[in-house]
Amino acid sequence: MKSVAVNEEQLQKIRTSPGFVAALDQSGGSTPKALRLYGIQENTWSSDEEMFTIVHQMRTRIITSPGFNGERIIGAILFENTMEREIEGQSTADYLWNVKRVVPFLKVDKGLAAEKDGVQLMKPMPTLGALLDKARAKRIFGTKMRSVIKQADEAGIKDIVLQQFEFGQQIISADFVPILEPEVDIHCPEKAKAEQLLKAAILEKLNELPAGQFVMLKLTLPEQDDFYADFVTHHRVVRVVALSGGYSREEANKRLRKQHGLVASFSRALVEGLTAQQSDAEFNAMLDKSIQSIFDASNA
Repeated sequence: MKSVAVNEEQLQKIRTSPGFVAALDQSGGSTPKALRLYGIQENTWSSDEEMFTIVHQMRTRIITSPGFNGERIIGAILFENTMEREIEGQSTADYLWNVKRVVPFLKVDKGLAAEKDGVQLMKPMPTLGALLDKARAKRIFGTKMRSVIKQADEAGIKDIVLQQFEFGQQIISADFVPILEPEVDIHCPEKAKAEQLLKAAILEKLNELPAGQFVMLKLTLPEQDDFYADFVTHHRVVRVVALSGGYSREEANKRLRKQHGLVASFSRALVEGLTAQQSDAEFNAMLDKSIQSIFDASNA
């Protein structure tokens, strides 16, 4: 990595600090569901702009909550619209780092392509360069992009890993740390086999990375204990984080405790039970409890 542009303090925080990454990056397609779970129905807004304003209010409430800080949360992944907005007079990324000491990441993918060979690759990203320029101006540290494995199909899984690393190289060249997220669907009929194929394909690509280039990995909680230990200790990997993937917070935490060295990067499991109707005291208490349970599981 041409590390001159990477914030070394942030890099060290992500690499070594106890804690986990909060995924606050639901985008256009998943936002209505996230708001519904938060207790806000779709008839509340009449345009995407209104919807994103409401979701920013929700995220602002989470980020400004007293329990949301760098003591237990090392990073937060934002959606582009959130990056472009402000919290208490600062850009969201600046607020995260300056006020909360939480390292800001940006979701950069444009969603999933149709399933082929048992996987869903990412849609093309012709404007990635321009988005990275925008992210640099907003002092974003790293990126995240997601694709999904539905079947234990070797060719499909190799395609997914190749695409993740190809975009990863472009992101590294722009002086960001990419989080590669080739998710294995928790309902994959041969989940353990898919994980074996994925691990082999990722290891091959990691070992090809040039000196000084680093990635993070965001992976589904695997079937086998300590399955990704080779990634945790790999000299090209900054940190390995785990997605909750549809598991409840309790189940995700239980599985995470068996994966030493992995820390959470939960989205829905983080905000489970939070609603717009709660008083600030109720909301803050529930979020604090949720953060503590995920922190404990991440550092078990």
